[in-house]
Amino acid sequence: MKVAILGNGGFGTAMALTLARAGHAVALWGHDPAYTASIAATRRNPRYLDGVALPDAILVTADERAALRDAELVLVAVPTQHVRAVAARLAPAVPRSARLVSLAKGLEQATGKRPTQALMDELGGPERIFALSGPSHAEEIAHQLPTTVVVAGHDDGELQTLQSALQTKAFRVYRNHDVLGIELCGALKNVMALAAGIADGLGYGDNAKAAILTRGLVEMQRFGLAAGAEPRTFFGLAGVGDLAVTAFSRHGRNRAFGERIGRGESLAQALAASPKVAEGVWTSRVVVEQARMLDVDMPIAAAVARVLYDGLPPRDAVRALMERDPKAEA
Repeated sequence: MKVAILGNGGFGTAMALTLARAGHAVALWGHDPAYTASIAATRRNPRYLDGVALPDAILVTADERAALRDAELVLVAVPTQHVRAVAARLAPAVPRSARLVSLAKGLEQATGKRPTQALMDELGGPERIFALSGPSHAEEIAHQLPTTVVVAGHDDGELQTLQSALQTKAFRVYRNHDVLGIELCGALKNVMALAAGIADGLGYGDNAKAAILTRGLVEMQRFGLAAGAEPRTFFGLAGVGDLAVTAFSRHGRNRAFGERIGRGESLAQALAASPKVAEGVWTSRVVVEQARMLDVDMPIAAAVARVLYDGLPPRDAVRALMERDPKAEA
């Protein structure tokens, strides 16, 4: 299959390696011509995925027409806040018959929409737009460590085709029809991973992190149910699976960002010191606003947003959570 990957960050690069190893013809597109040319020349991506060489068979280019020419499958591997702009820019070059798979995990700040919704707005064809999520750090995918993900869409035949195209010996793919739930899991788990990182930065232990993940999962599912998602999705790969890996792993961008905040850095300082995008930073504010509209109680997410945007000291946020009125767990 001819595959175009839009975005040469860590995940886009890792997926290019995976699909090239599976025998597909792969093109990797980047928006920065100078940096993309450097990757093409050196076959390395030191900014986002150091230590892995790209085979010569992968076309690395900043020319969208070259990348998308005759593409049957397009993976959109850019941060959520850039999905709409990239889709609008590249729309004339995207083949009408191509399947599009979003790899982004967040909610659009300006509209509150999910990545697949932004793609539909700009490219149309909802029947050909899918979402891929799950516990999948780029660093491990690139080194062919066993990884399992889920791809979501509404047509089971198309999903089976994608399963077959994406799966390798080290990259296992399940399918799911709950696109809404899969994308909400990806967005919400990043907010909870920020909370887990803040706890790490404060020097709290495993007990605190386990509580954050458990109660955070409750908040995620509560939000998802109010939005119309399937409850079981939150106990699958995109939900509890991705939440666990993001909150505990040294590769977790949101966890690492939260740790900076817990150690006393301001939002501006942490953003300046973090070369990689932590999607939860932008998603947290959108989630809190949507939770208010849906009348959903999300104390952990609200605390994260207050720490990031209102200057609430992290220890005060934890104290407020611990001192909430006693209640039944269920």
